This record gives sequence, C-alpha cells and structure tokens, in this order.
Amino acid sequence: MTVEIHDGTRWQPVCTLDDLQPGRGVAVLLDGAQVAVFRDRTGALHAVDNRDPFSGAHVLSRGLLGSRGDRPTLASPMYKQVFDLTDGRCLDEDTAPDGSPAVLRLWPVRSSDPRATSRTENAA
Repeated sequence: MTVEIHDGTRWQPVCTLDDLQPGRGVAVLLDGAQVAVFRDRTGALHAVDNRDPFSGAHVLSRGLLGSRGDRPTLASPMYKQVFDLTDGRCLDEDTAPDGSPAVLRLWPVRSSDPRATSRTENAA
C-alpha cells in the first residue's frame, strides 16, 4: 500500500508502507523539500522536515523515535534535541541557534493500509 504526503495542494505518493520499518525513518524528496517519514511501533505514520534546525543538516530521517509520556517524539541524531511529533516543537530548547523557533514542520501523511494510522490534519 502506498504512503502519501500532502504537499499543500494535493496528496503525493512517496513510498510503500513496507518501505517503512517500524521505528526507522526514510528521507523522501517532495517537490524539492526533504521530508523524513516514519512508522512508529504502534503503526502511526509521521512526516516532518528532514532538516535539523540546530545543526542545519538534513538528518532527521536517521533520528530515534521514542515518547515522553503519551506523546511520540523524535530525537535528532546530531545533538540529540527531542521534538514532539504531534506539534513539531522542540522539547529541550525553544529557539534554534539562528534565533528562529525550534519547531519542525509537520506534513500530513496517510496510507490506506490498515496496519497504519494516518496523520491528515491540516490537509486541504
């Protein structure tokens, strides 16, 4: 089954659900934007910008999935800042080194596969 990300205009296929090993991410290129896509161990799908706001490197697809309480999280593989996957904000620091808010863009993601739970909020 196909995994799709909404680019602000339409749903675009980016990979298959079988490409996403639970607990690991993949990087996809979506109209020039690098997006990190994950399937966590519960089957929930997550998609965020692949760029780490602290290092500037496009590495978040190699981050570590986890949780704080009942909230799913992603730890950057660079400096280990932890981001909340429900709203994108960094749980460790409010601002990135350049002074911008430490928040990841969340991308609406879905799959028709019954093994996956989709995040389609904010999709047009």
